[in-house]
Amino acid sequence: KGSSSISSDISSSTDHTPTKAPKNVATSEGPDSSTRTLSTPSPGLILPSKSSSLSSPALSSNGHETNSSSSSSALAETVAVVHPQPGTHTRSRQSKAHHHAPIDILPDHALLQIFSHLPTNQLCRCARVCRRWYNLAWDPRLWSTVRLTGELLHADRAIRVLTRRLCQDTPNVCLTLETVVVSGCKRLTDRGLHVVAHSCPELRRLEVAGCYNISNDAVFEVVSRCPNLEHLNLSGCSKVTCISLTQEASLQLSPLHGQQISIHYLDMTDCFSLEDEGLRTIASHCPRLTHLYLRRCTRLTDEALRHLALHCPSIRELSLSDCRLVGDFGLREVARLEGCLRYLSIAHCTRITDVGMRYVARYCPRLRYLNARGCEGLTDHGLSHLSRSCPKLKSLDVGKCPLVSDSGLEQLAMYCQGLRRVSLRACESVTGRGLKALAANCCELQLLNVQDCEVSPEALRFVRRHCRRCVIEHTNPAFY
Repeated sequence: KGSSSISSDISSSTDHTPTKAPKNVATSEGPDSSTRTLSTPSPGLILPSKSSSLSSPALSSNGHETNSSSSSSALAETVAVVHPQPGTHTRSRQSKAHHHAPIDILPDHALLQIFSHLPTNQLCRCARVCRRWYNLAWDPRLWSTVRLTGELLHADRAIRVLTRRLCQDTPNVCLTLETVVVSGCKRLTDRGLHVVAHSCPELRRLEVAGCYNISNDAVFEVVSRCPNLEHLNLSGCSKVTCISLTQEASLQLSPLHGQQISIHYLDMTDCFSLEDEGLRTIASHCPRLTHLYLRRCTRLTDEALRHLALHCPSIRELSLSDCRLVGDFGLREVARLEGCLRYLSIAHCTRITDVGMRYVARYCPRLRYLNARGCEGLTDHGLSHLSRSCPKLKSLDVGKCPLVSDSGLEQLAMYCQGLRRVSLRACESVTGRGLKALAANCCELQLLNVQDCEVSPEALRFVRRHCRRCVIEHTNPAFY
């Protein structure tokens, strides 16, 4: 029943002048209800891009067409697939065939396994081949994930067409769709996310990175109607300022509501409008957060981190890179996460000094990853506290920290012998003595960045002899 509406949506899915349906499209005839016209979302809906993912169903374009006229016609085509009764043929080329193609010998489960590796646009094309492929290509097991890519893609229409087709067997809801990725689709608006929110109650993962037209209203619809949502990527959505279960973002959730947003992973990188009050709302509504990325949210201050530590005690990974208003007091609040914290990025937070680092070292002994690049207030004293209290450290970046010297590296080499990745780029006070200490004690070292450091070729050769698996990134032309 919904085939005509799907076809009309597809035919109007681009800005190009709509073309009429191809003349050679067959229509159903006779009273037999088994012969009917079915429509599939056409790859013509998708505008060209260079590549598509093979790991999960994806809806994207197929590269540049060699013929411009054929490309433009494909962009606005409307496809009607006719599935005739067994033994009938709707096309002259089919009537000439006297035997099946080799692939038709494969059983259904084998074809389903093949289709499971195809991107969504290819699945749509497979659905146009024959009745059997149509039924297999729209098997619900193949549609747990949908990916949309392309800056010029009509993402709202594409989502509407796909969800409408996937809801045919279960009216108004798609119970199989758990992942929707529309990152980079700049034409996606709140209307598209409203369709997702109303049609996909089992949604668990949503990625809308770079979709700057998304607002708080659309996010509210998704989190309030998709109770199983665990992974949300809003990076680059500059209009989003909070996430809540109430229309009024300032209204705090009381225990009487009995509701919490189940999100574990939240990426709000480059959400420039996010402020302390917005993060307070997020923290109070999303207490299950374990991964939180706030890179370049430049309006956040130490006060926001106080609410974060108060409401989200399970955070394991936290990124505050380029949050230049965050200082030592904010890092003290982060340290209240204590044993849970494994990953911390405070790159280019220039207000952070050894004082804040001591808080982290004292209360976060299980820290594995620390990025403190550009924290110019960090010295050997802070590095010493860190190395003594965080012996499980695996990755450390203290590049562009001019006060870090060989003394700090020697402390690091003594207490953190499991280090695998170390970046000392542009550390002016580091010489060969500190590198030799690292190489002699940290045998598992896999990456060492000493670009723009005054180290001798002899020290670099020493590192290579003792850490044979280590990749050395350097700018010393005498070392090869």
